Amino acid sequence: MSDAAIAQRALRCLDLTDLTDNCTDQAIDALCKKALNPLGPVAAVCVWPQFVKRSQENLKGSPVRIATVVNFPAGGEDIDRVTDDLQEALSDGANEIDLVLPYNALRRGDVTIAGEMIEAVRDLVDQGRLLKVILETGELKDAKLIETASRLAIDSGADFIKTSTGKTPVSATPEAAEIMLNAIKASGRNVGLKPSGGIRTVADAKVYLDLAERIMGAGWATPQTFRIGASSVYDTLIAAIEGREGQVATGAY
Repeated sequence: MSDAAIAQRALRCLDLTDLTDNCTDQAIDALCKKALNPLGPVAAVCVWPQFVKRSQENLKGSPVRIATVVNFPAGGEDIDRVTDDLQEALSDGANEIDLVLPYNALRRGDVTIAGEMIEAVRDLVDQGRLLKVILETGELKDAKLIETASRLAIDSGADFIKTSTGKTPVSATPEAAEIMLNAIKASGRNVGLKPSGGIRTVADAKVYLDLAERIMGAGWATPQTFRIGASSVYDTLIAAIEGREGQVATGAY
């Protein structure tokens, strides 16, 4: 497959993201404009909860979905606070929720709190909305712990499992993604994968697309089952589709 074809697939599976600490209304307007590029569109934009309404205004009538984050990025353990934040985001128009697993609880062996939080959020994320659970694999580190987190998220009702917040020293890695894909396959459930953070080139995107195809089968990786969480790869994908060389974007996620 040519770089242009790979880039086209990746673009349509992209959760175009701005979770920078200094994000502004103007940045959201620019993000949404990119999301609607005729070469795409992307699958979704992923923004802070306070920008959900503005994103909805920008994307009204388009197929681009609006994702936001809860319990982000720290992965705290206060379920009531998370569900309160979630209800506000849903009322503002979010139709995809990226929830950070309480990964420190999992690291100390407390599986219960993690499962209860996912289930509480799952109960509220309905009516065609998607729940993506962020495992923060770079902090879990251990392969068995990543597998445990994957299975827990899947069993608790996740629609997608996502590698990382993009806010820790280690974000998405092929090794973690492979563990997660094998857990999805073993579950027999229709659960998607979202590698996130550190994906900056067409070659980076191809690694994860190839991995998904190898484990899950040819044609599995579509926007319904596969997302790439990134901001910095967007311009590179557009350049590859248009046949331009040497265009590498900068970004914080």
